[in-house]
Amino acid sequence: MLTFLIGILILFIGYFTYSKYVEHSFACNDRETPANSKNDGVDFVPMGKNRNALLHLLNIAGMGPIIGAVQGILFGPIAFILIPLGCIFAGGVHDYFAGMLSMRNGGLQITGLINKYISKNAYRFFMVIVSLMLLLLATVFVYTSGDLLAERFFGVSDFSLTNPIVLTAYILILLYFIFATLFPIDKIIGRFYPILGAVLLIGTGMVLAGFFIKGINIQNLDFNNINMHPKNLSLIPMFFMTVSCGLLSGFHATQSTIISRTVTSEKDGRRIFYGMMCVESLIAVIWAAASMDVYSYNLVASNLIGTANVVNVIADKFVPLNFAFIVTLAIVILPITSGDTALRGLRITIADALNLEQRKILNRLVIIIPIVICILAILYWAKTHTDSFTFIWRYFTFFNQLIAIPTLICASVFLYKNKKNYYITLIPGMFYVFITMAFIFSEKIGFNLPSNCSQIIAGIITIISLIYVRKLFKNPDR
Repeated sequence: MLTFLIGILILFIGYFTYSKYVEHSFACNDRETPANSKNDGVDFVPMGKNRNALLHLLNIAGMGPIIGAVQGILFGPIAFILIPLGCIFAGGVHDYFAGMLSMRNGGLQITGLINKYISKNAYRFFMVIVSLMLLLLATVFVYTSGDLLAERFFGVSDFSLTNPIVLTAYILILLYFIFATLFPIDKIIGRFYPILGAVLLIGTGMVLAGFFIKGINIQNLDFNNINMHPKNLSLIPMFFMTVSCGLLSGFHATQSTIISRTVTSEKDGRRIFYGMMCVESLIAVIWAAASMDVYSYNLVASNLIGTANVVNVIADKFVPLNFAFIVTLAIVILPITSGDTALRGLRITIADALNLEQRKILNRLVIIIPIVICILAILYWAKTHTDSFTFIWRYFTFFNQLIAIPTLICASVFLYKNKKNYYITLIPGMFYVFITMAFIFSEKIGFNLPSNCSQIIAGIITIISLIYVRKLFKNPDR
């Protein structure tokens, strides 16, 4: 258990030290935030820091910290170290600058920031990528949360669209997504998220308590188990693509920019953006430990290893029977509370691109209706084609990590222009250029090249990217 505890210690020390350095680099001040200067009663709405923190946690903590954890721990106990280190030096930095740059620039979404700090062409490219990612994510979270509800609370084993329970679950969840996206952020999301956040933290806390009450079998890291993946997947790039939420996730940039419109003081940013990323990382480490235990005792069928079904096994082992439903409910909450804000983020991103103000509900409906039609079409295709979920998830994984790169580049340009230490964002940015390129060139969903060849190409692209960023530094228009 020592490696597990060291990982948690890294999170706490990193938050109370490195995050303060990151905050100092940004140089917060007392200027008026968009929540007050642009208050429109819909997306720009002032809210307190505690509520914003819980909102942001639920926004970013989709199935990633759970699915990523139950899959990432297959690499072995090194996950307990890499997840916290990645959070402190990459994920937390990424989320903080995404939110704070948005706040400093009138609540711009990540695409707007790319347009300002990088280029118009990059903006056009990532407008497509961000929109596709958010669309896929909203669809996947209707899918996963509906299946989890049907399985855990109704004992369903047939998840086809012909099952009325499953179909009803999908419809109800999608309707919730629509209402949460249409209504002002403080009416549904701002009102219920603090309660749902408490359920998530209580459920995860119960699992952690079960480690000490019932005992747990966790391996420590040594030179013989640096990579234990049963399919011999490489740590680079596969670990960093498998574990996103909890380590670094580009999706978080789309969520930090939503919350940037509700924060009333720049000085709250460290707690909200960086702090909640650390909490998500803690959640991921706890679930990774629980997964290692149930795998070690062969409590999970071989065909279910690395899937959401592991959640129920963990709940049944570590939590008293009468309270196991709370853990499942906490996990069901995750995709629902990220799916609705993914949809909201997509609406806001498109509205900004069209320069369509969102005070009128009709303007919101004009954007939402075509999006919902697309979600229904993708959901139907996913449910009627074998392995479609895996296909969609792999592409989402690539888009998700790809989007983190321009966020970190925007931050690097900002820091350079303000004569601050831009290496704190440039280094993780270039690292993820290498990771994402090595992934897409080696995977079947990409170019399916040999691993060595993919990494050479990724290295060349990384060098070219670094040269490009250096040119951005010298561009006075940026």
